[in-house]
Amino acid sequence: MPRYDLIAIDLDGTLLDSRRRVSPANVRAVQAARDAGVQVVVCTGRGLVESAEALAAIEQRDPVVVAGGSIVSCPVTTSTLHRFSLNASLVERAVPRLIDHGHAVMILKDPVAAGYDYLIVHGPERHSLDPVTRWWFEKMNVRVRYVDHLHEDEHPEHSVRLGVCALSGVLDVIHNDIHQSFGEHATMHHFPAVLEPEHAARLPEGQKLHILEVFDRSASKWSAIQWLAQRRGIQPERICAIGDEINDLPMIRSAGLGVAMGNAVPAVAAAAGRRTASNDEDGVAHAIHNVLSERW
Repeated sequence: MPRYDLIAIDLDGTLLDSRRRVSPANVRAVQAARDAGVQVVVCTGRGLVESAEALAAIEQRDPVVVAGGSIVSCPVTTSTLHRFSLNASLVERAVPRLIDHGHAVMILKDPVAAGYDYLIVHGPERHSLDPVTRWWFEKMNVRVRYVDHLHEDEHPEHSVRLGVCALSGVLDVIHNDIHQSFGEHATMHHFPAVLEPEHAARLPEGQKLHILEVFDRSASKWSAIQWLAQRRGIQPERICAIGDEINDLPMIRSAGLGVAMGNAVPAVAAAAGRRTASNDEDGVAHAIHNVLSERW
């Protein structure tokens, strides 16, 4: 019997290769885990609709953790099973501050309750979305509503994440400001956005496009995994988590076994108990095989 009853797997940079595809080896490994009685839970920063293609590739029917841990969804019915909503007061104070930095704010919604995925607040100066975000929304068939002012939000109670996309150097400044003002009431981080090669080629030399995400203080991938695990009687020490980015850090640190991808950022690699191959080398399959064989 494997030592772990649940394997939590990130998508971008982990289950997905650099072309954003699930390799045949990873598909087979995920099914092997299920056949061994291990529950596989996808845990991603993407929303449910943005994850649909990857979930279909592995025929995922068990609940998934999406939106960075702020929503637990059923991929079959698309229903929301649980969510960690943002405090309305925090949204009312943080959104104008983000707009003051010169950026449109992306408010991710519980799509089942709100009827759409993102509310984009342009602000009085009508800040536009960056081209990469527009490309992503179109590619992923994301439902978007655009407004000039936050008071036009008809569903403030259904907000789960605030987001801004900008160059990494710019986001460092914004992150520091937002953290200093609201850090006691929110969890936040920023990391590289998903890009096509032509998008990356247009960026200033030495710069990356990053996404800043702001959540309720209680929200994380690990919080959502715990919510699921408790309902299935699975203890933390019986959970394996596999990831590569900074938003995977809580689950890598807290799971019984944290596995860093070969392409993981240094903080994740340092926190992990094991390291596997990169996402272009079937790293997830390698990790699952080690778990099922009880080498790990």
